[in-house]
Amino acid sequence: MNILKVFLSDKKRVSTAIALVGVVALIGLVDSFFLIWAFLGVAFIVSFYEAMMLFELRSNSVYVYAFILWIVAAFYPNPDNLVFVVLMIFASILAFKGEIDKKLFMPFLYPTASFLFLLALYKEFGIVSFLWLLVVVAGTDIGAYVVGKSIGKTKFSETSPNKTIEGVIGGIGVGVVLGSLAGVYFVSIEKAILISIVVSIASVFGDLFESYLKRKAGVKDSGSILPGHGGVLDRVDGYLFGGIALLVLLRGIA
Repeated sequence: MNILKVFLSDKKRVSTAIALVGVVALIGLVDSFFLIWAFLGVAFIVSFYEAMMLFELRSNSVYVYAFILWIVAAFYPNPDNLVFVVLMIFASILAFKGEIDKKLFMPFLYPTASFLFLLALYKEFGIVSFLWLLVVVAGTDIGAYVVGKSIGKTKFSETSPNKTIEGVIGGIGVGVVLGSLAGVYFVSIEKAILISIVVSIASVFGDLFESYLKRKAGVKDSGSILPGHGGVLDRVDGYLFGGIALLVLLRGIA
């Protein structure tokens, strides 16, 4: 199967992907903090809802807390630190009441922590860091899809039966090559390659983790809001792990 046939075999998926790229490109060109915060906020709240479904949780009050947290993140200089504040508050409530559903903390860990890291990434390193992340993760995703569909035969993990070792290797290769070219804006080519490798691998396991959650919940997709892709979590899973890796590495070795 050649590359053109791979893409044409799922027109709905490709059409949705093109539309998403257009929206993201427009937001990137405007490069407004409020617009980025609002866009990530919408994705966060929808992802939070989808995570609640995957964790089989029912509590309307936590959505209010998630919304308040995102409002605070707009003004707090280091949004990723708010993860620890949430943990402290949750632990305090647990200690005071003696017993609450401990699973309610899960959606504040995933995907909340990752979205706070993404906002922190933008605050500290600007829109170009988002471009780097986008190039690595999208390159990894597209490369894995094309290579996996074309020549993939060896199963990568029982968690995600459709993912192949050949696809993963091909995806990481594409992600690293494209990411290294984007990363030289920040660091030397050697560091750009290293960071792109780690971010690409992280994105693969971000996708795998979400597959694990869906498998445990007994569902195919996290939602149905994106035709051909499923839910928002299905589309951003790689970025949720990749964004954390990129921020940590830029802070540590850039």
